[in-house]
Amino acid sequence: MTVAVEKPEKTQAAEPAAPVQETRKISRSMVVGAILVVWLVLFLVLRGKQTLALAAADLTDLHRWINDVNDSIGANRNSNPLFLYFFNEIRLVIDHLVIFIQELISQPTGARPVPQIGWLGVVGIAGYISWAVGNWRVALLAVAGFTFMGLQGLWQESMDTLALIPCAVFVALLFALPLGVWAGLSDRFNRIMTPFLDFMQTMPTFVYLAPLTLFFLIGGASATIATVIYAAPPAIRITAHAIRNVPATTVEAADSLGATRRQSLLKVLLPMSKRTVVMGVNQTIMAALAMVTIAALINAPGLGAVVVQALQSLDVGTAFNAGLAIVVMAIVLDRVTTAAAAREENARRSKNRLVTWRRPLLGAGAAVTAVLIYLSHTYLWAAEFPGDGTIGSHIASAADSGTTWAQDNLSGLTNAIRDAITNGLLNPFQTLVTDSPWWLVGAVLIALGVVLGGWKSGGTTAVCVGLLVGTGVWSDAMTTLASTLVATVLVMVLGIVFGVWMGRSPLVDRLIRPSLDAAQVMPPFVYLVPFLALFGPTRFTAIVAAIVYGAPVAMKIIADGIRAVPETTVEAATSAGCSTWQVITKVQLPMARSALTLATNQGLIYVLSMVVVGGLVGAGALGYDVVAGFSQGQLFGKGLAAGLAIVLLGVMFDRITQAAARRTSA
Repeated sequence: MTVAVEKPEKTQAAEPAAPVQETRKISRSMVVGAILVVWLVLFLVLRGKQTLALAAADLTDLHRWINDVNDSIGANRNSNPLFLYFFNEIRLVIDHLVIFIQELISQPTGARPVPQIGWLGVVGIAGYISWAVGNWRVALLAVAGFTFMGLQGLWQESMDTLALIPCAVFVALLFALPLGVWAGLSDRFNRIMTPFLDFMQTMPTFVYLAPLTLFFLIGGASATIATVIYAAPPAIRITAHAIRNVPATTVEAADSLGATRRQSLLKVLLPMSKRTVVMGVNQTIMAALAMVTIAALINAPGLGAVVVQALQSLDVGTAFNAGLAIVVMAIVLDRVTTAAAAREENARRSKNRLVTWRRPLLGAGAAVTAVLIYLSHTYLWAAEFPGDGTIGSHIASAADSGTTWAQDNLSGLTNAIRDAITNGLLNPFQTLVTDSPWWLVGAVLIALGVVLGGWKSGGTTAVCVGLLVGTGVWSDAMTTLASTLVATVLVMVLGIVFGVWMGRSPLVDRLIRPSLDAAQVMPPFVYLVPFLALFGPTRFTAIVAAIVYGAPVAMKIIADGIRAVPETTVEAATSAGCSTWQVITKVQLPMARSALTLATNQGLIYVLSMVVVGGLVGAGALGYDVVAGFSQGQLFGKGLAAGLAIVLLGVMFDRITQAAARRTSA
C-alpha cells in the first residue's frame, strides 16, 4: 500500500507537467502575433529603406529585355519557322472559326450589308434551343433577353460577344472533355493534372492576355485562345469528378457481364455522369463570357469593348447600359445550361416523356425556327434589329442621372465610408508593406507561410517572394497585396455574418442564396460600374467591387460549413445553458474552421482577380501596369512582368490558405 502511494508521487515529481501544459498554450495565433509585432518594431526602425520603389514610367533591365523580345518577335513573325508553321497556323484556324460565326450572326458578309442570319433568326434559334434543352419558361427568358439586348441598341455588340463564346467553348470542350475523362479514369493522370488546373484557376483573367498577344497578336484569335485556356479547367475538373463519382458497384456489374473498357466508358460511365458533365459545360460557358468581356483589352469586339471605352472615359451611363446587356446574356446562358442539366436528370427518371408528347412539338418548333431563319436571311426588316436603341438611351440617361443624384446627395456618406476604410485600414497597411524593406516583408511572408501552412508552403512562398523581387515591380505588388488583404478581411466579415445567419436559418438561406448565385454569374467588369458611379475613379472603387465580387462565395461556403455542424452538438450546447452567441462562437464557428479557411482561400482568389481589374478605374499598382502595357508599347515589358507578379501573388495566397485548410481539417 505504501508503494502504491509513493509511485504516483514519484511520477509527478519526475515528469515536467507544467512545462508541457505551457508549451501547448503557444498556438499558431500567438506565433503569428509575435511575427507581426517584430515586423512593426523593425518597420519603425527601418522605414523607407530598401523598398525597391519604381516610378510608373521607369523600366528595369528585365522590362527592356521583354520589350526587345517583343520587337524581335514582331520583326521575325513572318519568317521564323515556329511562327510560320505553328503559332500563325493556330491563329489562322481560330480566326477562320471566329469570322465564320461572326459572318453567320453578327458581321456583314461579302456583298451582303447584314449577316447571314438576322436578328429574327437568332432570336428564334435561341428560343428553340432553350426550349429543346430546358422548358418553355427558359425559352421565354431567352427570347425576352435577346430582344432586350436589341432594344438597348446593342444588338451588333451583343452578337459579337456571342460569336466568340461558342468558338471558345467548342475548342475548350474539344480538349477538356477527353482530358477530364482521362483524369477520371486514371489516378496517375489526375495527380499530374491537378497542380496545373489549380494554377490555371488561380490566375486572374488579366494574366492570360499579355503573353498571348506576344504570340498571337491582338484581336479575336488571341481573345478566343485566352478564353479557351481560362474556360477549360472547370470542364476538366468537373468531368473527372463526374466519372469518379459513378458507383463502383455499377462499373463492377458491367465488368462482370463482359463489357470492355470502351463499352464500360460509353455505356455506363458517360451516361451516368451526363448531368454533372453538363454542369461543367455551364461553368465553361460562364467562364468564357467573363473572359470574352475582359479580352476587349486586346481588341476583342463586343460588349466588353463598350464597357472598357466607357470606363476609361468615365461614361457611367454607357458602361451601365452595356454592363446590363452582359448581365442579361449571362443570366440567359446560365439558365439555359442549368435547365439542360436538370432535364438530363428528369429524362433519366421518366424516359418515355419525350417520346409521348415532346418529340412532335420539337419537330414543329424546328420548322418554325427554320422559317424565321429564312425570313431573317431574305428580308432586311427581319435581318436588322428595328428601332434606334431608345430604351438603351433611356437606361444610360437614367444611370447618369442616378450617378449625379448619388454624387450630390450621398457624397457625404460615400466619402465617409471611403475615408474610414482608406484611412483606418488601407493606408496604414499599405504603408507598412510598401515602406518596409523588401527583405523584411519577404521574411514575414515566408514565416507566415511556414506557421500557417507548413514548411512546404513556406518554401513555395520563398520562391514566390524571390521571383516577385525579380519582376522589378515589388512596390506595385505590395500595393496590390495590401488592397487584396484588406478587401479579403472585409469579405470574411461579411461572409461570417451572413454565412452564419444562412447556416442557422433555412428560410434566410432560401431568400439570400438565389441572389448570391446570380451575383456569381456576372462577369467582373460589371461590378465596377455602380461603384464607379458612387466613389469615382479611385482604388477604393476597385476594393469595394472586389468585396462585393468575393463575398458571395465566402458566404455560401461558410453557410454550408455551419450547416454541417451536427445538430446533436448544437442541441447539447443549448441544453447546457449556452446562449446563441456562445453556441456560434464556441461551437459552430470552431467546428467549421475548415470551411472558414476554404472561404478565405476562395475569397482571396476572387478579390485578387477583381483588384487587378480595378486598374481600369484608378486602382493603380499591378492592374494599371498590365493595362498600360496593352496601350503603351514601351511599357509592354513592365505589363508582362506585372502579370507574372499577379500570378505569383495568387499562387502564394492559394498555397498558404490551402495548406492551412488541410492542417485545420486534419
